[in-house]
Amino acid sequence: MRPAGALAFAAILMTGCSTLPSAPDAGARVPAGDAAAAQQARAAALGLADGRCGIPRWGLSGRVALSNGRDGGSGRIVWSQGGGTLHLELSAPVTRQSWTLDVDADGARLQGASGEPLRGADAAGLVRASTGWDVPIAALGCWLRAVAAAPEAFGSAQTEFGGDGLPRRILQGGWTIDFEGWQPDPASGQPMPSRVFASRGDDRVRLAVDRWTAE
Repeated sequence: MRPAGALAFAAILMTGCSTLPSAPDAGARVPAGDAAAAQQARAAALGLADGRCGIPRWGLSGRVALSNGRDGGSGRIVWSQGGGTLHLELSAPVTRQSWTLDVDADGARLQGASGEPLRGADAAGLVRASTGWDVPIAALGCWLRAVAAAPEAFGSAQTEFGGDGLPRRILQGGWTIDFEGWQPDPASGQPMPSRVFASRGDDRVRLAVDRWTAE
């Protein structure tokens, strides 16, 4: 039996774009060694040199589409994070439904998946138990910004680069995360992905970023 929260979550995501845009990799060829060195400098500028995803302050707003082999849909997303706290909101403007997750040092609090707010020590475990969705919350703090997460927490990572020298793909923790299109980060000026596609098995997450923000 599917968790009741999964049905509510899918209903929220049924409004919005079901297909998000993609763009081909383009640009002059950059040697792999230069690309890797530039990525190290980029990660440091974003405060992610050690892969600790939850410390630097940042945020984004955009559109997200998800599927898990059984359910799927799309909607709006707002993500803000920094100083060990995280706020994630998924919403469907037409139905006016929303699903929010807040994480701090005391644990995670999930609203919208059921009638009452739910609490748990681990954000990803709380989401999985309530909705049936496997969302790597902690690692996404790095992956959404096209940086590998700390290997001691999420396993060794492999980063592949496009011809422009920017990350094209990260392989980590059984997930494949692809990046397309770039726009400047308002705080650091570093290039940030406009589109992110993460997959593992039947789980799929496609994100189109409308705006990166400096929290």
